[in-house]
Amino acid sequence: MPNENLARRVVVTGLGAVTPIGNTATAFWENLLAGASGVSTISTFDPSGLDVRIAAHVKDFDPTVGMDRKMARRMSRFIQLGMAAATEAVNESGIDFAAYTPDDLDRVGVCFNTGGGGLEQIIVGTEVLQTKGNGQVSPFAIPALSGSMAACQISIKYGITGPVLTQVAACASSVLAFIDGHRLIETGECDVVVVGGSEGDLLPIAFAALGNMGALSRRNDDPTHASRPFDRDRDGFVFGEGAAAIVLESAEHALARGATIQCEVLGGGITADAFHISAPEPTGRGAAAAMTKALRKAGVAPDEVDYIVAHGTSTPLNDVTETRAIKSAFGDHAYRVAISSPKSMVGHLLGAAGAVSGLTAIGAIREGVIPPTANLENPDPACDLDYVPLVKRAHKVDTAIINGFGFGGQNAVAVFRRFEV
Repeated sequence: MPNENLARRVVVTGLGAVTPIGNTATAFWENLLAGASGVSTISTFDPSGLDVRIAAHVKDFDPTVGMDRKMARRMSRFIQLGMAAATEAVNESGIDFAAYTPDDLDRVGVCFNTGGGGLEQIIVGTEVLQTKGNGQVSPFAIPALSGSMAACQISIKYGITGPVLTQVAACASSVLAFIDGHRLIETGECDVVVVGGSEGDLLPIAFAALGNMGALSRRNDDPTHASRPFDRDRDGFVFGEGAAAIVLESAEHALARGATIQCEVLGGGITADAFHISAPEPTGRGAAAAMTKALRKAGVAPDEVDYIVAHGTSTPLNDVTETRAIKSAFGDHAYRVAISSPKSMVGHLLGAAGAVSGLTAIGAIREGVIPPTANLENPDPACDLDYVPLVKRAHKVDTAIINGFGFGGQNAVAVFRRFEV
């Protein structure tokens, strides 16, 4: 790409993470490569009456990493997690927003998404209302409930006055954050965008509902092996919590301030299945179309892709459908491209899953290592692609894509590439 396009090229300069396998981006990456599992017996409430009693928890989390203690007490967990991840990402990028002029801050945006937002506020608030009366219900309950509030709190913390967006698209939510952030920079509206996603609703009602749906693994006696994408013995996903944040900039802006550029974001594709509220369309047509659209937008041929970060949920239907979709989108190259699923270790973080997949793709490009699909001991014959089982693989990655396929048939794919001026 010619140098004159640097103002419209989008690069990554900062990463942050709070996940079940590490509370920083570095810890997440190291444990991901090691194949470490973040799944354990539910510890935040008594799960004894539930059919599903395992989850992927964030451990030893300090919410004051991203906000002061007083504010943390007023905010939902997804906001706390998101703020901590965003704080790390901004710090790593080296951007000092305090030194920006008001006009500069008008050219900074936030695209930070979620699936459930602060749903715990409804449960806690209802209990207070019924037991203590309406006068004791927190006046902060509604702001803490709002799915947009993680994005807004990031904006408030740094004085960001450009576009502040939140999209709710189930499990595809934070893949959309990359696509929206890319558009804001590519079209010249922003120089910098903080993107990502957060999820913090490990609630009894969610485990009961998803369990009754048949979506969750019931491997309660062996939690570390419960999430097993593409394995013939998979029995559902593991519900998880966490957040990931990424600082995007125009290449021109990043180079001008001497930033370390980790890779480039080339855009993405979005489609819908128009099929079912929870099940994927069986042929994978919508998912394949999202991959094809993303590659066309990015100007990348299918055989140029070195790595696919799969949606890979560990559900019987999703993994087979995603395999079909990859074959449809990539043809013969589907059998040559390396593929793996971070959900095998962190579980399914719903609205934060795509941001975690983004960190995975960025790390693979930066370091030339593909994380494994943990627990893939007995591959499903219907999932016959190269899913990098059990052990990480040294492999140069110039181009990677991330897949995110959500309830309701929402499909989003984003493309990443090694940056070269």
